[in-house]
Amino acid sequence: MAELVREIVAEDLPIVRALLEKVFADGMYEDIVRLGGMTNRSYKVTRADGKEYLVRIPGEGTEKIIDRREERKSTELGCRLGIDSELLYFGDDGMKVMRFIENPLPMSEEVMRRKENIAQAAAVFRRLHTCGEDTGVRFEVFEMAEMYEKIIQENGVALYDDYEEIRQAIMEIKTAADAFGPASKVPCHNDSLIGNWVLDAKGRLYLIDWEYAGMNEPMWDLSCLSIEIGYTEENEEELLEAYYGREGKPDEKKRFFASKLYVDYLWTLWGLTRVPFDGIFMQEYADARYMRLKRNLGAYRGL
Repeated sequence: MAELVREIVAEDLPIVRALLEKVFADGMYEDIVRLGGMTNRSYKVTRADGKEYLVRIPGEGTEKIIDRREERKSTELGCRLGIDSELLYFGDDGMKVMRFIENPLPMSEEVMRRKENIAQAAAVFRRLHTCGEDTGVRFEVFEMAEMYEKIIQENGVALYDDYEEIRQAIMEIKTAADAFGPASKVPCHNDSLIGNWVLDAKGRLYLIDWEYAGMNEPMWDLSCLSIEIGYTEENEEELLEAYYGREGKPDEKKRFFASKLYVDYLWTLWGLTRVPFDGIFMQEYADARYMRLKRNLGAYRGL
């Protein structure tokens, strides 16, 4: 897959200084390093006292799909619950300054497949899902899919030749699931890809970046984690058992599998909305998700 450029953007430097000025009344820093991220530009900034901070500048085009004021609500909740680090500044435009998680360990899919980290991730989700708060931030998967379709069409990006057939299959699964009644909606992160997990030097796991957080069915977070990390069936069994405190029931496992389909369906469309901004990288990202969606759709029909 093509790589995204991770160089420091010169035009960002005065923005970083202005944000530090807002937080500390002093925009000076000793060092700045560009971090990863698929759409935004994030930097680790070290000040003269040696303390490190994260500065996030929203990516171009994200204003069409993300309400930054809603993101702030979810970010504040995550920080309040101790799931994320300390938030120092969050502007209506999405500019953000946070305390950098100290001495993060190298993160990989292999690290997130370790049993102790699967258990930690389940505990993070359980803490979020059972906090009892309603953020008022909506995450309606199929409404978002329609919005993404519209943006894709407006940008002149091609959908797949068999997209309508796959879309119909997904909607049939949703209709069948809806027949059992609406699932409860709780605060969810909704985007638990590898880059949004941080393991500190003491082995504590954090979940960061709340752009797509909102009220959703809790199974989405578990399925999203499995899809993003590439969990085996054994890993998935461990995740469900750690989350529920018991073995997953057959109906829970089927809903888990259905949510995996929804995850790839939505993020395939999201990837296509980003093609005009990030080029071949996002096209390949969307293509890979779409191929996996079709494979898993075939497996779901065999259940």
